[in-house]
Amino acid sequence: MDLKTYFEETKGFGVISTADKDGRVDSAVFSRPHVMEDGSVAFIMNDNLTHHNLQSNPLAAYLFKESAGSYKGKRFFLTKIREEKDSDLLTQLKRRAYPPDKEFKGHRFLVFFKIEKELPLIGPGEEED
Repeated sequence: MDLKTYFEETKGFGVISTADKDGRVDSAVFSRPHVMEDGSVAFIMNDNLTHHNLQSNPLAAYLFKESAGSYKGKRFFLTKIREEKDSDLLTQLKRRAYPPDKEFKGHRFLVFFKIEKELPLIGPGEEED
């Protein structure tokens, strides 16, 4: 199954981890990524600590645990390649709709990543050279 279909059809729980320029690590709950036509993945972010860390350190890791079954899922090692602020594409990709009084009022970012490596949720995956 390709990643676009996987993330469109598979429900689950995701966590993205980033670090600032000094190596201080943060992890945050994020929904499933949007898989783009070029194979990159994109996440919608508020101007929060995760977004702040990505301004000085483009590396991130994303862990996705599937809802069904036991410990099935995927791990991704990512590199930020670009971002868009309050773009039309971001609005098109949004999965959630909130009532006007609950809608986020600040800037939102659509952050694109290249997938450097994909591993299963559990187990070592392939060995490093």
